[in-house]
Amino acid sequence: MVFPRTRKVFAALLLSILLITTACTPREPGRFDQVQQDSSRQRSGQAVSKKATQGSKFNNIFPSSSGGYQRVFTQEKKGFSQAKLKKDGKEVAVLSISDTSSTPSTAAKYSNSSTKIAGYPAREIGNTQTAILVNNRYQVKVASRSASFTASDRQDWITKFNLSGLERLK
Repeated sequence: MVFPRTRKVFAALLLSILLITTACTPREPGRFDQVQQDSSRQRSGQAVSKKATQGSKFNNIFPSSSGGYQRVFTQEKKGFSQAKLKKDGKEVAVLSISDTSSTPSTAAKYSNSSTKIAGYPAREIGNTQTAILVNNRYQVKVASRSASFTASDRQDWITKFNLSGLERLK
């Protein structure tokens, strides 16, 4: 009778030793461990400059709904604000203002611009977007979402923004 009890104690002792040795053994670093450590050390929100303008300050710069068009704000965050432009319930364009202090390369793209809209350097981005740079900092962009909304329409809507108000933003 002593023998079965000894076997149980011995089995429990071996199991305990096995658990202690495997738990205390350092594990080999995995292939993602270094990346995880690097990303954990980074501050959150680094993609947006500390000096970027709050998106809510851009809202009163956008053109008002008029001429059968309806402006619907869709996104607002630090350094950016966006609104859809709808006509007859269909989205025809997207209007946006972004602070390029977080992305200086965006502002640099206007340095050689020979085109101007409302006195500001302008550029066409692909076939569907027109943008200007205000005060060497703020990009005002209109993107067509419908074939009926032409480059001329995009330029007209850019001039409807309160560009002088945007220039005064700090």
